[in-house]
Amino acid sequence: MLYHLLVPFARDHILFNVFRYITFRTALATVTALVLSFLLGPWLVRKLRALQAGGETIREDTPERHRAKAGTPTMGGILILVAVLASTLLWANLKNRYVWMIVLITAGLGLLGLLDDRRKLRTRKGLSIKQKFGAQILLVGALLLSLYLFPVDGFSTRLAIPFFKGWLVNLGWLWIPFALLVIVGASNAVNLTDGLDGLAIGPVIMAGGAFAILAYLTGNFIAAEYLKIPNVKGAGELTVFCGALVGASLGFLWFNSYPAQVFMGDVGSLALGGAIGGLAVLTKAELLLPLIGGLYVVEAGSVIIQVVSFKLTGKRVFRMAPLHHHYELAGWAEPKIIVRFWIVSFVLALLALTTLKLR
Repeated sequence: MLYHLLVPFARDHILFNVFRYITFRTALATVTALVLSFLLGPWLVRKLRALQAGGETIREDTPERHRAKAGTPTMGGILILVAVLASTLLWANLKNRYVWMIVLITAGLGLLGLLDDRRKLRTRKGLSIKQKFGAQILLVGALLLSLYLFPVDGFSTRLAIPFFKGWLVNLGWLWIPFALLVIVGASNAVNLTDGLDGLAIGPVIMAGGAFAILAYLTGNFIAAEYLKIPNVKGAGELTVFCGALVGASLGFLWFNSYPAQVFMGDVGSLALGGAIGGLAVLTKAELLLPLIGGLYVVEAGSVIIQVVSFKLTGKRVFRMAPLHHHYELAGWAEPKIIVRFWIVSFVLALLALTTLKLR
C-alpha cells in the first residue's frame, strides 16, 4: 500500500525515489514485521493463555518430560502471519502476481492450521490426515492451476538443475503436480519439525534470508545472466516478502525461545512451510529446497523411515520420531538439540547459495 502511495511522489521529489528500490523496501519490511511482532506479542500471548485456559496443548506422541510444558498457549503462529502479511502488503508492489501467490498460499495454509488448532483444543484430535492433506491439495492446487492457465510475463514451467549451466527441463503440465508436491511437502515437513522451543522457527529465518537472495538474483536480468540461473521477471518483488518473513520470525523467536512463552501451532508451521515451498517454486529453486530446508527434509524423512521400518519389520530405527525426539531420549538437553540443529540448518543454507557459482 505504501509503495503505491509513496512512489508517485518520486516524480516531483527525488527523496521518494528510494521507495522504488527492492532492497530498501525489503529492509523496511523486515523492520516493520519485527516491530509488529514485539508490539503485538505480549498482548497475543495473554489472549491465547486466557482463551486456552484448561486446554491441553502438548502433543500425545512426545517424550514424557514435555508434560512440564502443559499450559503453554499454542496458536502463536497468528503473530507471524499478522506481521508477515501486514508488512508485505505495506511495502510490496501489489500489482505483482507473484506477491499475491505467496500471500494467498501463506494465508490459506495458515487458516487451515488455525482450524486444526482450534479443533485440537476442543477435541484433542484436530483434523484427520485425509482432511488436512485434502484441503492443502485443493488450496495450493487451485492457486498453481490459476498461474499455469493464466501465466504472468516471465512465468515458466522449466525446472533448473543445480550445478549444471543452462540445464533446464520443461515439465509442461507436470509442473502442477510437481510444484504441489514441493509446497505441500514443505508445509508438512515444518509441521513435523515443530516439536521443541524455537526449533522450527530458527531454520525459517535462515531459509527466508537465503530465498531473499535467490529471489533478488532471479528477478534481476543482469545477475541471472551472469550466474546462469533462470531469470523470472517480477520474482524480485518476492524479496520484500522474504524480508517480512525474516523479521516476523525473529520477533516470534523472542517469545518462542527456550523456555517458550507460546507455541506456534499448526497455524504457524503449515503457513511457514507453505511459504518456503512457495518461494522455492516461484524462484525456480525447487531442487535447492532440500538443501535450504535440509533440516525439515531430515525430520520428515526420519518419520517416514520410522513408519516404514515398523510396518515392514516391527522394529523402530529411532527411539522416537521425528529425529529431535530421538536425541531427547538419548539424553541431550533441549537447548543443545535446538542450537545444533540451527547450526546444521545454517550450513545447509550456505551450501545452497554456493551452488549459484558452481555451474
